[in-house]
Amino acid sequence: MTAKIEQLHSKDEIQASAEPQEESFELTGRVKWFNTAKGFGFLTPASEPGDIFLHLSCLREAGHEFVAEGVSISCEVVRRAKGLQAIKVLDIDTSTAVPFEPLPVAKDNVTAHPAVQGEGDFVDVEVKWFDPVKGYGFLSRGEGTQDVFVHMETLRREGALPIQAGQRFRVRIGDSEKGPQVAEIERLES
Repeated sequence: MTAKIEQLHSKDEIQASAEPQEESFELTGRVKWFNTAKGFGFLTPASEPGDIFLHLSCLREAGHEFVAEGVSISCEVVRRAKGLQAIKVLDIDTSTAVPFEPLPVAKDNVTAHPAVQGEGDFVDVEVKWFDPVKGYGFLSRGEGTQDVFVHMETLRREGALPIQAGQRFRVRIGDSEKGPQVAEIERLES
């Protein structure tokens, strides 16, 4: 029995040594674009040619669902046949994000997405996910509560863009046809 285990162990060592070991290194890049629906995006590093491929699974391991254009990300990367690929997110700096410009409000004060009337006091929430390509996302008031819908137009109107998963805000919530929706939003000071 011991001989079989040693034999199996030797096979594993031989197979492991036959596989090329990827050497990882740290790089910082800015988000060129990231699409949650597609599940990936690219970073542009300052010190290397080409882009860094960033998969959603790598971002999720760091506790994020989305990153906005221009956000700086330090990550562990490997060089593969198709180029650089992030394998671990080390740090995310949202201060470099490309700011979104609010859309001008039409003469009749109507925006593309109807606003709801806020009810009650402001409550603390955390961004569960937000996809600027889709133009909406959801916020959480905590475990066991119904998620709160937030639309891009509300964020533009309130000057709260960009946002990303994990960020905390204070909101007033209103009722829409589909449930709770953000009526007003304020950034929490860090």
